[in-house]
Amino acid sequence: MRLCFATNNEHKLTEVRALLPASIELVSLRDIGCYEELPETRDTLAGNARQKAEYVWEHYHTACFADDTGLEVTALHGEPGVYSARYAGPQRSAADNVQKLLRELRGASDRSAQFRTVVALVLPSGAWHEFDGAVEGRITEEPRGADGFGYDPIFEPAGHAETFAQMPLSRKNTMSHRARAVEQLVTFLQETEK
Repeated sequence: MRLCFATNNEHKLTEVRALLPASIELVSLRDIGCYEELPETRDTLAGNARQKAEYVWEHYHTACFADDTGLEVTALHGEPGVYSARYAGPQRSAADNVQKLLRELRGASDRSAQFRTVVALVLPSGAWHEFDGAVEGRITEEPRGADGFGYDPIFEPAGHAETFAQMPLSRKNTMSHRARAVEQLVTFLQETEK
């Protein structure tokens, strides 16, 4: 099965390719000739994921899935949430987002948070499906680690002493929010192939 992942983010592509079986050929937006910025104007993760997948389906007539991910911090009442990628402004700088979040949490005793990913899938038939993955953890006092991307250097998953950015991708993929949502996607695709 050929399936487009509605992203050009190389980090996400690498993560997801490592999770998919060989029977699924994963292609990026670039591979299908899509170079425009996909719309993300909804106020929920599920809404944004579906909006991006709808855009690809309507303009490129390709089976695809899209994701949207948010970091939900308890002390900030679920922020940055759906605005995680542009928390510090429209320039979408991961370093700026991390620094803003650390400033907002300065002195906070409750540093609990969760990463959530919602994946929206549209099949060649036009049928829609949605998958949701989450991982609990805490926000560290300062960035640690050079791997990963986004908020990975300050997110320490529950039960671990390392941030996502300190873990090899193979270990992160055993527990991450995106991995959990993509595992559901893969299980669904394997069931439909039978």
